[in-house]
Order: sequence, then C-alpha cells, then structure tokens
Amino acid sequence: MTAKTSVIGFPRIGHGRELKYSSENFFAGKISSAELESTAAGIRSYGWKKQSQAGINFIPSNDFSFYDNMLDTAVMLGAVPTRYSSLELSALDTYFAMARGYQGEKGDVKALAMKKWFNTNYHYLVPELDDDTQIVCKAQESKPVAEYMESKALGYSTVPALIGPYTFLYLAKYLGKKCREDFASAIGNAYIEIIQELSKNGAEWISLAEPALVFDTNESDSKLLNNLYRKILNFIHQTTKSHILLQTYFGDIRDSYNSIKELGFDGIGLDFIEGKKTLELISKGFPEKTLLFAGIVCGKNIWRTDYKKAEDLLQRIQKYVNPEQIVIGTSCSLLHVPYTTANETKLGKDILTHFAFAEEKLEELESIASNAKNKEIFATERVAADNSVKEAIQNLSAADFERKPAFAIREQIQKEEFNLPLFPTTTIGSFPQTKDVRENRAAFKKGKISKEAYEKFNQQKIEECIHLQEELGLDVLVHGEFERNDMVEYFGDHLSGFVFTENAWVQSYGTRCVKPPVIWGDISRREPITIKWSKFAQSCTKKPIKGMLTGPVTILNWSFPREDISLKEQVLQIGLAIRAEVLDLERNGIRIIQIDEAALREKLPLRKSAWHIEYLDWAIPAFRLVHSGVKPTTQIHTHMCYSEFTDIIPDIDNMDADVITFEASRSDLKILSALKKANFKTEVGPGVYDIHSPRVPSTEEITQALKKMLTKIPKEKLWVNPDCGLKTRGEAETKASLSNLVSAAKILRKEF
Repeated sequence: MTAKTSVIGFPRIGHGRELKYSSENFFAGKISSAELESTAAGIRSYGWKKQSQAGINFIPSNDFSFYDNMLDTAVMLGAVPTRYSSLELSALDTYFAMARGYQGEKGDVKALAMKKWFNTNYHYLVPELDDDTQIVCKAQESKPVAEYMESKALGYSTVPALIGPYTFLYLAKYLGKKCREDFASAIGNAYIEIIQELSKNGAEWISLAEPALVFDTNESDSKLLNNLYRKILNFIHQTTKSHILLQTYFGDIRDSYNSIKELGFDGIGLDFIEGKKTLELISKGFPEKTLLFAGIVCGKNIWRTDYKKAEDLLQRIQKYVNPEQIVIGTSCSLLHVPYTTANETKLGKDILTHFAFAEEKLEELESIASNAKNKEIFATERVAADNSVKEAIQNLSAADFERKPAFAIREQIQKEEFNLPLFPTTTIGSFPQTKDVRENRAAFKKGKISKEAYEKFNQQKIEECIHLQEELGLDVLVHGEFERNDMVEYFGDHLSGFVFTENAWVQSYGTRCVKPPVIWGDISRREPITIKWSKFAQSCTKKPIKGMLTGPVTILNWSFPREDISLKEQVLQIGLAIRAEVLDLERNGIRIIQIDEAALREKLPLRKSAWHIEYLDWAIPAFRLVHSGVKPTTQIHTHMCYSEFTDIIPDIDNMDADVITFEASRSDLKILSALKKANFKTEVGPGVYDIHSPRVPSTEEITQALKKMLTKIPKEKLWVNPDCGLKTRGEAETKASLSNLVSAAKILRKEF
C-alpha cells in the first residue's frame, strides 16, 4: 500500500522571484494593488498545481504571504497597533506599514520588530499586544478562508495552514501590564471562528502550526497550551466535521508530548529530522485514532534524501505506529529551500543529481511513499577529501584561539593609535547597490565587458563612496562593497569547496531573497578576496578604512552545509581560510577589520541545555581563530543582526572582538540592560536606525536613542552606526539618514 504524503508549506517568492519584483514595483507606485494581487494569485496557483501533480495528498493553503505569516496572523486577529491603524491607509498599505514602516503625508512610524524564525535564516515580524489591543476576527473576510476558497475554486483540496495560537502568544511582544494569559481566551475564540468558517466552506483538515513547542516548556507554558486547546478542540469537535492537525517542526516536543497525546487532535505532525527524541517519544505510545504526519524529508537542506535511510526510519516508526496511521511529510516548510533544480543550467548532472529543491522533494515524498530506491546516488563518495585542509585542522592548538594582549590593554593601545573622537561614527559596510552597480556586475559575469572595465567602474564607485562619507563627516569609512553580490556568496566564490547556483533563491524576509552557496567539499582560501578593494579605498582617504569580511560561522550558517562531516569541522575549515585573509589585510595596511557574524545566533539549539555542547563551544572559538593572530594595534570589529542576543551576552563578549555593532532599533534597545548587567567589556555600537525601512530618522530621534544608550553604556565605549548594511536602501535616503546620524553624534560630543 502506498502511504499518503503531506507538505507543511511551499516556497512563495515565485518561480522567478515574481513576488519580489511585483512588491518592489508596488512600493514604488509603478503597479496597482490589483496587479500585485494578480502576481500573488499566480504564485499560489503554481504551488498548488505542482503539489497536486506530484500526488501530494495534504496540500497546504494560506502558506503564502506578501511579507510574513506571523504578520498575517496578527492582522487576522485584529492585532494592529494604533500607530498603524490611525494612518487610515488601505488594508494592504497598513499591512506593509507594519512590515516596512511608513513615512509620508499621513504620518511617520517605524516597522514592527524583526527577529529570526527559530533556527533558520528566515525573519518574522514580532506582533505587538498592548493593554488596549482588542482581538477582533472577521472570519468570513480572513486570509485563511479566502485562500482556501481560492484553491477550492481552482479544483484543489487543500489544508488551510495557520500559525497556532500558542506560538503566536509565545512569540508576541507585550507592551503593557497584560500578559499572554490575558489574551488567550479572546484568541482562542478567534481561532474557533476561523476554523468554523473554514469547516463550513468544506475544509476537511485544518493545520495549526505550533513550532514554539520545540523550545523548553515550563509549567506556565503547559497550562497555556492545555487551556487553549481544550477550549478549541472541545468546541470544534462538537460543532464541525473538520479534522485538526497539530503541526510541529524544528525539533522534538519532549516537554509537551504527553499532553498533546491526550488533547484529542486528529493528526499530530512531528519532526524526525531535527527532533532528536521524536522516535523515543512515539515509542512510549501514540494515539490509536490519530494520524502521524511524519517529517522524514528534510525541509531545510538541499541534499537528496537517501531512500534506504528513510525506509529504515519509516520501519522504526512503524514499530510504534500502525502504517495506516502514517502520513509521510516534510520536516518543516519548504519555504527554506529553492524552487527547483530545473532552473539550474550551468551545474553538471554529476552535481545536480545530489540536490533536491522544493519540487524535487515533492517527488521524493511520493517515491518514499511508494518504496522507490535511489541507491546509485549514495553508492560512492561524492567528493574526495583535501588532506592538507584536514591536516591543518588537526594541527590547531589552544594558542590559535587566543588573542594577546588582553582586551583592556589592546583597547588603550587602539585609543592612542586611532585617536578617534568620542562617539565615533561608522557604517556596517555596504552602500546602496544601485542599478548601475548591478548592471556592471552582470555585464562582467556575462562577458560583455572586460575585467579592466569592470574594476575601473568599481573603483570610481569606491572613490565616490569615500568622498560622500568624508563629506558627511563619518569617522571610520568603508569601501561600499560594490563588487559583492552577497556577503556569503562573494566569499564562497573565492574559496575552494563551494559550488554556486544560478537561481536557487530563498526568502530571507519580505522581498529580500538570498542565494546560499553550497558547501560541496573541503574548504580553503584559493586566492586573496578583498585585499585589492580595501587597499584602493584606503588610498583614497587619510581616515581609517574598515576591511570588510564575513565570519566563518555566518558563512556556514548562510550556506547549505554538507551532511557527511560535522558542522564544527566545516566552520574550522572556513575559519582558517578567513584567518589568512585577515592577516593579509593587516600586512597591506588595513588597521581596522570587521568580521561580520550576523548569523551567529541563528543555529543556536532551541533548547538551552544544548547551547554550549552542540554549538557555542565550537562557534565562538571559530571566530577567535580568525582574528587571534593580528597585532594589538589592529582593531577587530564584528556585527550581528536580527536575533535575540540578551541571553548569550557573555558568549558574545568571549568572542574577544574590540568593537561589536548590532541591530537594536527595532527591538527598542532592550539589549542595553543585558550589556550593563553582564559588565560587557567590548566597545559597542547598537544600531540607531532601522535600515530595512525606507523612512529617514531625524537628528532628534537618533540623539534621543543615543542618550538612552548612554544610560547603560560608558561614553568611552559607545559607537554610532546604523543597524545593518545599506545595500538595499536608496541613495537619497541613505545620505539623509547618515547626515542626521553624524549630526546627532556631534550634538552629544558638545554635550559631553
């Protein structure tokens, strides 16, 4: 008997990134909302059709989003903060104001905070609930109902997929005296209304995703979970014929499994890829009349599934669960992988054979369900090892991970070396990647212009960028990164061991897409990467230029990693390669070097008990390996963004950088208290404005943010900078924002 199959979610940026381009044209006023909606409808239809053609039995709807599903859920529940609703914009424009901020004739508001989605490189928008928030659900007009009806009209029977109420309340931000328990009853009622409306319109199954259950769960969490679902399930089972699926992913639900079993779900989705204890949990019992949606095809990586291993896993599952109860599915949404290998025309079959993107994973589900074999793919070693790299790793000693002299001594040496003013100003690295920059790079890649012409253009842009920064009055300058397409792909392109795709785009947030490189084999530095550009930039100014590098942990986390060796071994290989670049920059007169670790926290295990053993104990040393060999007069910066850092502040300090800059503006500078509490030694630059929004912050706004910082950070340690790189921003708004930033720093210098 062929097993049934399911998918948790499908990519939604469009086969050719249609959503990105249509959204950006809508923001620019070039197309109407109706045209944007038409693009969205085409993307949804494409996904349903592909899944239907692949024979998937449980196809999701409502997995599409114009920006983010958590934002969609907040809007569905009426949790729209007053600062947005009072703008009196259209529903779609209000939605985008929450996502991107708004600055216009009707007002000036910042966007909602943005954070990493669990242990992925996707970002979600954090819902806000204050004491005046009224949960109001117009079920008939809601997005889940509309998209279910849309799929039904096209002839597809879909499973409406919603972020569950527990996860919504768990991840929301509470701004007043009320806490999550105060909203639970109203939100439970709203979900009942939505489910009833979906059921009335014919939905046989409805999926409620509760990934927050993979975190450590305490007694208060368990009480909230049980109260929510006893109410919802009792009501739904009495009033509808729909089946309710509780869907989890990104780990196991060891703390809540027993409760989940007893609540009476019709289906339970469990992750057998990242869920280390999932098999053990079902061995202790699984409800007889409940379907097990078994996530056995990895939704986060791009390697082919070994059907033999999948079959072995399935047989172990069947020891505890009746085969007729098992639905074979993805471990998480396919949002985290590209659309299809069919878009790749330059990689050889010998490479593509090993890849499975979203559409290929649909085929894998069907093949596993029908007991197909693919032994030939795994019969031989995919790539030969580089013995020199392995030997270099084996020869590392404790001294390679320790920088001397100690931080306090270096700090004083560097104060004298650079003689920077109080509140030194800088940016994070990149400047706007304008149309002419992208066209120049594309023309060079296609062979339409010579290398000489390509480099001459970039040098001209660097000179312009340096002069602009000098004109603005910035203290530590950057070269603008006009030669780089992406902060990870650019470095991977100069390292051995990587392969690159043409169109393997993955959504990072909103309209922002990334094309992660693939770690194919052992990694080493093939050639100097940034030296030429940094040296040229330094020749254009007497002010210090920052050499800009991406750190080993971020390169690993923002690539598709190998599965045949450990993450630790991969990150040390990358670390040695970037270390060589750091020492080369220093030899070539670059005295400030920024090693970005934007994704440091991204792969932190979701359970605290595993933080150090499984991750931090090798991730932090990997960063130290990169910079431990530089002179005390060389200043090492690092940068992090869009994650919760407050609980790993001591570990960040242990990276032993000289300066750290990080995202702070969207999170209301909450990290400041944690820095003070931990006696953070590193000099620090919390971002003073959000670069993911087009709005321009005023000098007064930045000044007030800096004054707030000074209540927690000594004035001698405070740097002034934006949240992140400026590559996605326009030139005019960048110049205006940085001008206000420098003005704010000067105001404070006079005051202090």
